[in-house]
Amino acid sequence: MKLSIFAKALRWIVRNRKLLLFTIVVILVAILTGCYGSDSGATLAVGTLIGGVSGGRHVVDGPLTTDLTREGSPDLLLNEIDQQIVKIRPMATPLDQISRYAGSKRAGSMIVDYYNVDTKPTTAVTTDDYDEGGAQQSGTDTPTAVIQTDNNEIFDKSDTILVQGVRGFEPGGTVLSKDELVLYVVDRDANGLTVMAVNGKKVGNVEGCVPSIDAGTTFMRMGRAASELDVMSPQFEALPTKSTQHCQIFKMQVEQSTLQRLANKEVGWTMSDQEEAAIYDMRLGMEKSFLFGVKGKLWDQTKKEYILLTGGIWHQAGKVFKYDGTTLTPAQVVEMMRQAFTGNAGSKRKILIGGSKLIGLLSTLDYTRVITARERVSKWGIDFSELHTKFGTLYVLLSEIFDECGMEKYGLIIDPEYLQKYSHIPFSTEALNLKASGMRNTDALVMSEASCLVLRYPKAHMRIEVQ
Repeated sequence: MKLSIFAKALRWIVRNRKLLLFTIVVILVAILTGCYGSDSGATLAVGTLIGGVSGGRHVVDGPLTTDLTREGSPDLLLNEIDQQIVKIRPMATPLDQISRYAGSKRAGSMIVDYYNVDTKPTTAVTTDDYDEGGAQQSGTDTPTAVIQTDNNEIFDKSDTILVQGVRGFEPGGTVLSKDELVLYVVDRDANGLTVMAVNGKKVGNVEGCVPSIDAGTTFMRMGRAASELDVMSPQFEALPTKSTQHCQIFKMQVEQSTLQRLANKEVGWTMSDQEEAAIYDMRLGMEKSFLFGVKGKLWDQTKKEYILLTGGIWHQAGKVFKYDGTTLTPAQVVEMMRQAFTGNAGSKRKILIGGSKLIGLLSTLDYTRVITARERVSKWGIDFSELHTKFGTLYVLLSEIFDECGMEKYGLIIDPEYLQKYSHIPFSTEALNLKASGMRNTDALVMSEASCLVLRYPKAHMRIEVQ
């Protein structure tokens, strides 16, 4: 009998399960409303801050949230300051923008020491004419020649040299070859380079002689060539060069009086709007210092302390390209990019920032299959124009900083892989309590950063100047 009653009850529950579920929900809502009603002095899952015995703040009637944290301890949570900064007019301050995206190295001091390792030069120029007649050894010995260049030290024994603009000869030494002349370095001393010709000329009865070479001919150093029994080779050593840069303390202060904050306004101009405008102005000043600043150390008689000033990267660039300042031809642009992308082992994508007249000349070029341009490409939060040649790609951007500094015709090509920022004090904001100190009835905010920029590997960067 009991089993029959239980079975009937179970069947009734199954048939009316939706009604039972709805009833349970209604009952739960009624219970929660009664427990956390408006008359109870609390809201659901929201805490309240109360004062502590010694001035601290405590949370009651709820969990600790970020809103309560910011209210009770405003400086405890860190804001994403850099993420906010990089969104404030990035096109106007490309150097600062790129360095923030790439990240900065922590500097333990306001004075930064860093090392650069340069590449060994690959070219030299002959200083005297070399005459093939009379200077060659005769007999059965392999003919050699002694040639003087403006930088003999870059060559060592067993180096091979490509002589640019001088054609070699086919085997036999009587027919010109399509290939350029190649020399092998036998020795180097105070008299010059003693060399043999790989594809030399037949002079008289002697084959393999070095043909005549004019002064001003470029020698390009190539790979070394060793014999089968050679175990050793001339040594190669490279030492890094030490450089020093100063971090500069950049500051900007924003204030708003209490009455100004409370007054009705026709538009919503708040402290946050002032802060954004101040950050933009601060970045413009930093951009100029990062570009054209002069490294120095000044003694302030009033403050009785030293002030460090950072050096700009303009003079750190290891290469210079010059033009007349009025015209730029496609051939000049190709030559500019050849110099920028060769001889430095840098990346094949670099950045060109320049004044309005330089960018204007680049914009009026008739581009060909050799030089091509694209409208826009976005990198580091900035919209660039692209310029392509066989040597590499330039991201081109107008920098009004050049115009403001009277350098409308100038520019700077930067390899972003070797642009390094050092920060002794990362960008931060601090609220000043001027009311409590009795100075002014204002809300004050100070923004600070102590940083500097350096160009690692100087020959990967190039200045564009007017000759």
